[in-house]
Amino acid sequence: MRYSSIHTQPFRFAGVVLLATLLAIFWVHPAIAKSKLNRFLAVTPPAEMVDGANGYGEMQGSPPLVPILKDRKTIGYAFLNTDIVSATGYSGKPIHILIALDTAGRIQQAKLVKHSEPIVLIGIPEKRIVEFMNRYRGIGVSDIVNKKDDAHTVDMISGATVTVLVIEDSIFRSAVKVARRLGLAGLKRQTTTARVSRKIDMSVTGRADWETLLGDGAVRKWRLTVGEINRAFRETGNSKAASRPEPGLDSAPFIDLYLAPANVPVIGESLLGPAEYELLVDRLKPDQAAFLLFSNGRYSFKGSGYVRGGLFERFQIIQNETSYRFRDKNHKRIGEMLAEGAPKFKAIGLFVMPEKASFDPAAPWRLQLLVQRAIGPIKKSFISFETTYKLPDKFIKQEAPSASARPTTPATPELAAASPLWQRIWKTRIQDVAILGIALVILTGAFFFQNYLVLSPKRTEIFRVSFLVFAVGFIGFYAQAQLSVVNIFTFANALLSGFRWEYFLMEPMVFVQWCAVAVALLFWGRGGYCGWLCPFGALQELLNKLAKLCRVPQVSIPWPVHERAWPIKYILFLGLFGLSIYSLAFAEKLAEVEPFKTAIVLKFAREWPWVVYAATLLFIGLFIERFFCRYICPLGAALAIPGRLRMFDWLKRYRECGSPCQRCATECMVQAIHPEGHINPNECLYCLHCQTLYSDDQRCPVMIAKRERRERRQRLSSPSMRGKGHAPTPTQGGNASTST
Repeated sequence: MRYSSIHTQPFRFAGVVLLATLLAIFWVHPAIAKSKLNRFLAVTPPAEMVDGANGYGEMQGSPPLVPILKDRKTIGYAFLNTDIVSATGYSGKPIHILIALDTAGRIQQAKLVKHSEPIVLIGIPEKRIVEFMNRYRGIGVSDIVNKKDDAHTVDMISGATVTVLVIEDSIFRSAVKVARRLGLAGLKRQTTTARVSRKIDMSVTGRADWETLLGDGAVRKWRLTVGEINRAFRETGNSKAASRPEPGLDSAPFIDLYLAPANVPVIGESLLGPAEYELLVDRLKPDQAAFLLFSNGRYSFKGSGYVRGGLFERFQIIQNETSYRFRDKNHKRIGEMLAEGAPKFKAIGLFVMPEKASFDPAAPWRLQLLVQRAIGPIKKSFISFETTYKLPDKFIKQEAPSASARPTTPATPELAAASPLWQRIWKTRIQDVAILGIALVILTGAFFFQNYLVLSPKRTEIFRVSFLVFAVGFIGFYAQAQLSVVNIFTFANALLSGFRWEYFLMEPMVFVQWCAVAVALLFWGRGGYCGWLCPFGALQELLNKLAKLCRVPQVSIPWPVHERAWPIKYILFLGLFGLSIYSLAFAEKLAEVEPFKTAIVLKFAREWPWVVYAATLLFIGLFIERFFCRYICPLGAALAIPGRLRMFDWLKRYRECGSPCQRCATECMVQAIHPEGHINPNECLYCLHCQTLYSDDQRCPVMIAKRERRERRQRLSSPSMRGKGHAPTPTQGGNASTST
């Protein structure tokens, strides 16, 4: 009964706390400011947006803009990128950026104000993203519209490719939309006057040969040469990119890219053939567009998106300021072009525009191609090139607008998705993944054959210390693959808001570890990760071992205090999890109760309060072994809850454990063994120390008694004992006779 009460009391209390937290959240919900823009501006001084500004004006228009004032004179405009365009990041949630545009149409500020990017939250320092965004200051809208190279070159931050692409894309497009709306930088104001409606004339049918399609502009050919690519990278001023030119003659083709709308009857049927075109027509909804892209040359427009679950990150289609990217579900591989006289192509793809996209297939559109060049082991520089496609007039019919006609310019925000480049990242980290995989296999083998491993305490200790060093050095400091409770929040929110595997495949080392944790929970509970793979936990334990070697006194927590302190981590986890359902960003800030980011990911290169906090926990750990793991870690609590469902109990106990023997309970580093002798699976880190004691006939009282009985039997059965008081053996008798 006591065991039951021990495990139910804290959860009841935690449930009450969680319920109270959720009620408080929903109670204050109506008091939240209606405008995100006003809320962000309220904590941002005007001078931070535009130099010399000293005030803000009244919010105006929809999407909302706020004038930035200097002595009551408007010198710029503030707006939120997500009010203008979509900016969905790795987490599947928007990346909110506060942008300031001056009256000359130049970007004066791009401030990251809210995001849910786990790669930034627990991996890449946010200051690196901020430094990256500072590069946009001074870029003019006219530079963006005129496609100057300095406005289209990006040096990717390793590990944050998706985040960086989304940030740049949303800053540029929202700035152009605002400038066009206000008439800045020479851009014409948007009007709502009715225009002649242009539609695809579906009555124009038939088939045409390759030369006809190419000659009348139905198929657009776009060539980029090796010389153009090398010149573009030289003009960026990036010496690393310029020093690695494409080999070959300047006139050699880098890519010959062809593009054509496949939903136009003559074009689609000529290139695809009647059967494939009919399948496409059956698939398309009214006014839904489809495109054919096909190419030759050394560069592929498909890139790493040509896999299941991927996104084609190397190109996007743009109409006005709205861009569209394509996933594998929007793509179909085509073997060859069937128009008479068409050449062979290395890569052919049929892409269908998403159903909800506000794309006008009869209006001109642009294709933007992203060309990459490696400037380091996993770092790349990117330049975008654009070409325009306009459907020939012979495929268009014009209709007079009605009185209620709307402008053909799409007014809804873009539906462009994030750019998950997970496969490319996996390729760059395949060696790290292989090393981690081998380590996981070794650890799994040690667990399965633990009965043999623990027969030698010295061997077990060497193996454990070696693995802890691997966890700290390789998994932690090198690979920066420290798991966090933030990963759980992101996963839960993804289930609620639209789950996509590619969001979680972006970090190979983290993904592999979570897969291993999921399996380990069924066999060994939380101990598989917390006791062996967690870099911060391993760092605590190694420092404590050094402290013991230096004879640092160890503090023993009284059992009544310990059993009332370990539920703290469950309360923290449940509270954070409840908050994450309401506000993931707020929960992620509070999740800094984990010192993982400071100690492992950033290696203490952070503001001093965070460093002091992490160092304090490690210092306490010198005296109280695994202090943070025992009482504070919300990730450990999160793993302990499903860990109770484990199918096997491989930790052996004697009937004498706990009564009278208390040795295992006394020596357990996290006090996971109750005075009665049973092991609390919620707290056990599976260090195997109790199992080495279980098999040690020099330290375990039960094994000592067995050894003594065995030795007694051996002494009684030895020849010397048998010979006392008995006739001499034949050998002895023979010797005596010979002597006589």
